[in-house]
Order: sequence, then structure tokens, then C-alpha cells
Amino acid sequence: MNEKSHGGRRIHLNPAGAGRMPAAVRAVLTEWTRFEDRYGPYELDERLEDVLHRRLGRRLAALLGAPPGDTFTCTGAADAFAAVLSRLPLGPRDRVWTTPYESAANLGAVLALRARTGCRLEVVPLRPDGDLDLEWMARHIGADVALVCVPHVPSGCGVVHPVEDIGRLLAPHRCLYAVDASYAVGQLPVDAARIGCHLLTGDGWRFLRGPYATGFACLAPRLRDALTPYGGPPLVPPHGAAAAALEQALALHTPATARPDLAPGLRAAVQDTAGTELIAPGRLQSGIVTFRHQDVPAALVRRRLADRGVHVWKTVAEEVPLYLPERGVVTAVRASVHHDNSAEDIALFADALKDAVTVTGTGPFPAPARHPQPAPVPAPVSSRPEAGGPPRARPAVRRHLALVPDGPAGTGRLRPGA
Repeated sequence: MNEKSHGGRRIHLNPAGAGRMPAAVRAVLTEWTRFEDRYGPYELDERLEDVLHRRLGRRLAALLGAPPGDTFTCTGAADAFAAVLSRLPLGPRDRVWTTPYESAANLGAVLALRARTGCRLEVVPLRPDGDLDLEWMARHIGADVALVCVPHVPSGCGVVHPVEDIGRLLAPHRCLYAVDASYAVGQLPVDAARIGCHLLTGDGWRFLRGPYATGFACLAPRLRDALTPYGGPPLVPPHGAAAAALEQALALHTPATARPDLAPGLRAAVQDTAGTELIAPGRLQSGIVTFRHQDVPAALVRRRLADRGVHVWKTVAEEVPLYLPERGVVTAVRASVHHDNSAEDIALFADALKDAVTVTGTGPFPAPARHPQPAPVPAPVSSRPEAGGPPRARPAVRRHLALVPDGPAGTGRLRPGA
């Protein structure tokens, strides 16, 4: 099979990475970019005042089930998450919970929070089926838990976390609750009020099909009050033309157009291909399907599928450094579906995938690791002089995000200095 065999069609199965902007969204982005080029940014902001300060906020509020005053635009979910955490008033006696599914970007912000405040960082354990252990959370929650961070859907696999159940569990306690909805909003219902979170972040360029470098943050009044003495959340708004295009993307987005029936077909296509392994922990799956092949490297699978007109993505273990490396996953293929896909697309993907893996590659899967193998972080190079010689650069050593078993039973605490 090749691209010509299905009429030169190019099938986009990567809205989790970047959704295809509709023509109307591209037109808005182009129009206002040209306007700014001719008249300048001040004239652009003046012309777009209604869009940027009223219409976009109302559309975000309707999408997220939040009051308009709680929603803010920004350049992306990771930027908003880091900005908020950079000003949280925590201390050494506070505990912060994250999960093994946390993205590298958000985990970096959490580690920076720990370095700044001295708070203790703990990783919520998983059940044997891969779901978060809510019973453990209920047993170990206490007044010293100040922040709980959960991705609604992780970037490296398609598991859907029960964020509303977690919100009800945490509601009676003093902790702030942060939910990363980057890979959920646009493909799943996301309602900040029902979730009960204090911070909800998301990107505009994935399943919402807006332009790149657009995103949003929903901040509950309690969180805004906590940040006010420190200047509030330093969110950077998106470029005016991009914000106008995001508003148009939200205007076109309706939950009724979602196609949840396509995801089971996508998983079935992977399972029916010899030599493939799904990476699908948890009981509830989304429209993101991650897999690897026992002989063909993920990068080669992606390239071969692209040659056949099917566009997917390669994910690497470092993107989810507390989950994928521990399970022996180095790289994997990530495919995802949205409402602009069709059943015919899934059938063509199934044929293309079988064709793409017919040539064997580098060997079987590595054996799953028995202990965590987190992503290494290179240490800075030192130029301190050594005894008996001139100053010279010391080779960079590699440090790890290591879990140490000195927290509550069944969990791990990230080693200080990691």
C-alpha cells in the first residue's frame, strides 16, 4: 500500500500533538497577522478589544463550565502551570502530590516549587491496573497536603483519570487541586465546576484545533486570593492574531461533533497487527492510543506511516519520566483521533500499519525494568581547578529523578536534589 493507493489522501491522526486548523481559523489568523503587519500591534489590540476581552472569555467559560472571571488566556498550559506554581506560598512542612503520569514540563515546575519552598514531593501510587490509587489518597490525605497535581489525560498514553472523583475526595481538605486538561479538552467533556479544581490548564492547538502558542488557565477565587499578595499569576497572553483565531476555533467547536466510536477501532487496528503492544494502562481510555512494535523502532514506524499518507507521532520516555521508563519503554508511537476523522481513516491506518511493520528491525522489546529508571538530567559542567593542574572542564555527570521509599507505605518520595 502507498499514498497513491488511496488517492493521495493524507490522514491526520495526531490531534494530540497539533490539531488541523479549520479553514475559517486559518483565515482569521492570516487576516489579523496581515493587519498587524500593516498597522502595528497597538491598532491590532484596539481593533480586537471585543474579541480579546469579552468574546474569548465567554467562550472559554462556556467550554470549561466556569464563570468568565475565572478564565484567562495564555501561551500554553505548561506556561500557565509553571507561572502559578512559581508564586504559590508553600513551606517546608507542606506536602505536594504528583502522579507517575505527570509530564516532564509540569514535573519540572513541581521540582522548581520544591527547590524554592522546601516542600516535600510525593508520588501517588498506581493500582495494579494502572489507575491512580484513590484509596491510598483517601488514607493519606491530611492538613499538610498543600497541592495535588493530576493530568486529566497524560501525554504518553490514553488513560482517563477520574478527576471528578479526586475532586470530591479532596474537597473537605485545605489542599489546592490542579488539573492539566491539555490532552482532554476538545475530545472529552471538561467541567471545572464538576471537577472541583482550583487550577485547570489547557492548550488551544491540540483537540481544539486553534493556533500554536495559545492556551488557557481557569483559576478559582481561592487560588487567585492566595496569589494576590505575590502579584497574582504572571500569565503571558497570546499574540492578538492567535487569540482571535482561538476564539474562532472555539466558536466552531461543539461537543456533539466528537467521534468517541473511532478510538476503539484505532486500538483494535493496533491489536490486530502482529508484533505490536498497546501501552494502555487504566480502565478508561480516551482517543489517544500509544503502542510499540517488537521489531520496528517507533521512529521508523512513524516515517513509514507518513510515507503511506498516515501521520502519527513518536513519543519518548522522557515526556512522562516517572511512568514510561519504569516500564521499559524508550520510544513509542502515538496515534489519536478527533471528530474530523472518519471510519475510513481508521481502516486505512490499519492497512498502512500492517504494511509498515512487515520489514523487521532491531529486535524484541527490552525486558520491563523492575525498578524505576527515571529520565536522567545532565549536571552543569564545572571548571573548578583540580589539585596539581590547571582549571579544566569536569565531564558532566548524570543525575536522576529517583524515588525513595521513605514516604507513606505504597508511595514514593522524590529524592531532594533530584
